Formats: sequence, C-alpha cells, structure tokens
Amino acid sequence: MTYSYVSHLNCPKCNKTYNVDEKHQLCECGSPLLVSYKMGELKEIFRPDDLIQRKPNLWRYHELLPVKNEENVITLGEGMTPILSLKRAGAYMNIPNLYMKDEGLTPSGSFKSRGAAVGVSKAKELGVTELAMPTNGNAGAAWSLYCARAGIKSTIVMPIDAPEITRKECQAAGSDLLLVNGLIGDAGKIVAQAVKDYDLYDASTLKEPYRIEGKKTMGLEIAEQFDWKVPDVILYPTGGGVGLIGIYKALCELQQLGWIDEEKMPRLVAVQAEGCAPIVKAWKEGKDHAEPWENASTVAFGINVAKALGDFLILDAIKQTDGCAVSVSDETLLEELKFIASTEGVYVSPEGAAAFAAARELRENGWIKEDDQVLVLNTGAGIKYPDTIDVEVPMLQKEDKIIR
Repeated sequence: MTYSYVSHLNCPKCNKTYNVDEKHQLCECGSPLLVSYKMGELKEIFRPDDLIQRKPNLWRYHELLPVKNEENVITLGEGMTPILSLKRAGAYMNIPNLYMKDEGLTPSGSFKSRGAAVGVSKAKELGVTELAMPTNGNAGAAWSLYCARAGIKSTIVMPIDAPEITRKECQAAGSDLLLVNGLIGDAGKIVAQAVKDYDLYDASTLKEPYRIEGKKTMGLEIAEQFDWKVPDVILYPTGGGVGLIGIYKALCELQQLGWIDEEKMPRLVAVQAEGCAPIVKAWKEGKDHAEPWENASTVAFGINVAKALGDFLILDAIKQTDGCAVSVSDETLLEELKFIASTEGVYVSPEGAAAFAAARELRENGWIKEDDQVLVLNTGAGIKYPDTIDVEVPMLQKEDKIIR
C-alpha cells in the first residue's frame, strides 16, 4: 500500500516545480515552496472511514503527508489534541458556541511539535545530517527534541529574551544553542550565514517546505473532530503564520477530496499583538505583502515576528476566506489569559490569550455573530511562560490561621 501520495513541490508565485526526493529550500524566485499531492488518485481510494482504526496522532493522515517511507517517521505521539467547548467563557463573551483546540498538550508543549515531526522526518528521508534554524523559542525546542530522536545534529539561534524554558529544552536535547542580542530576524541572518559557511540544511520558517505540512494537520484534525464539518470562524495567533497557512491548505485539500463542503470555508482570523502587527497593517491597507515592523515587542513572544516570509500566503488565506486580521494590546491579552484560566481552568499561552481577546473584540463589534461556531487555537502551554503572570502571595507564620 502506498504510504504517501506526495507528488512534487510547487512555487505559488512562479509555478516552477521541484522534485520531492531532492533537498530544496526556497524557489529560485525567492518564494517558499508548497507540497502538492496526487489528489486525483487519492480521491478515488481514500475515505474518512479509513481513519477509524488508526492511531490518534497526526500520522493517521500519512497519505496527505510528504514522508514516503514509514521507516523515516520520527514521532513522539504528537497530534489529535482536544477541542474543548468553553461554555462559561463563551457565555461571558456572548459567543455561545466557543471552542478551543489546545496545542499545549503536544510533546514539546506547543504546536511546533507538528512542524518538527514532519520536517525532521522528511529531513531524515532526504539524508540530512545537520540542520540550523532561528527561533523565538518553541520551534527551536521542538526541532531540537525531534532531531535528537532522529540522530540529526541541530544548531539553534534564538533571541536573548526568548522564554528560558525553551532554552533548557534545546540544551537538554543536545542542540548547539546560541543566543543573539536582538530579534528573530537577527537570529535568521546569523543562521543564513552559517548555512552558507557549513553547508547546513536551513530549517528556518518556510525556507524548507515540510514544516507547513505538519502544521496543516491542525486543519485536518479540526475537520475530523467536527465530524467533517468546519466551524464558522477560526482565530489563529500569527507570527510567521505557518499554522494559518497550513490550516487553509488542509481545508482546501479536504475540499478537493470531497470530505468537506466545497461551499463552506471558515473565516480565518490572523491575530497579532499591537507591538508587532505587520500582517494587520497590511490587511487594513489592502496590500498583498507586509512591510517589516519597526521595534517589534510583545509579551506574546511567539508572535513577535517583524517580517514573515510567507506574508503573501497569510494575507491570501485571509482574503480567500473572507477573514480578517486583528491586533490586541499586551495588557488586554494578559487580562484575557487570567480570565480564561479562572473561568475554564485552562492555562493558555499569551499567544492563545491574544486570540481569545480578538474573539471578544470581534463579537463586540458584530463581525462574529451570536450563532457562529468559533474556534480559538491555543498554540502552547501557559506553563512554558513562567514570567507572564506576577504572583504575590501572603506569607503565613506557622501559628497563623486563614481568616476570611
């Protein structure tokens, strides 16, 4: 039986194609490459019922993933994260049908495990022995762990302000970890030079084609978990935007297979922080690309990306789904983080909190309707950000009593 129906790589800008059995980074024109599949063949033999007996991880969709040989699959059990109905929070927000997909329960504590699982597996299949990447924290942690499992060396460069826990994950996994006194763009320049100097495989966001294939499994799962229907609105915290691009790609592929309604696509919302909102600015100005954001800064470190390589793909996904882009302040998202934890018992990441704050705003201004089914992506576990909330606790002496 054929494990993967992968066909080729294609450029969304110039339409040039590339062989999936060879190492490729960007297209000659500078655009990210996307993975194409033999959809005509797959439509004839692949059915939703084929998934019923499969393991509850992202590799259940192996026909729509780029790894040809199952022996090359590197997995830590990632995928099939739960979708929770948030009735109490939804009642407060006047969004009765509010749901959350919790990516904080993946092996590395963030959705980055998905891209790492597929990206590292394909790198192994292509014969990669050493790779390098810049990161805001979570991606580097995930790729370090999966590289360790695959026996691939990794060099990770992250901003000095990246969450400390992600540094420790990289170091525990044996990565060559380096910190830069700057932002992820500065880390990216250092990695680009190292790639040239030492002939490393560049695993930077969208500079290899396979991370997005791991991220798209969020979209495949959402459709399956909603019984092959889709919600009306999906809100996604957007930095590099690979997850949003991937979800859109997944749903388009499911439409091609006939598994979901060809006439129904969720309205996709890119959520950013006010201190770093290049996609929001470009969307409001009606542009098809985003300008670099000056002096980017936010406590939601995972979306602190001043310039996304796939900006045109993000903006196109928003446009094609009649979606929008929203930014929220750090103060607002931190308040939302506490609200979600105290009403639903879910300790979300600051990025996830930003998406909840955006849902609240969009409901208040009427963009989200009362009867809309709304799904928020929480992209990581709140416990990975120990400095997000300041805790002041009264100190008792041994002889003291609790007084109410």
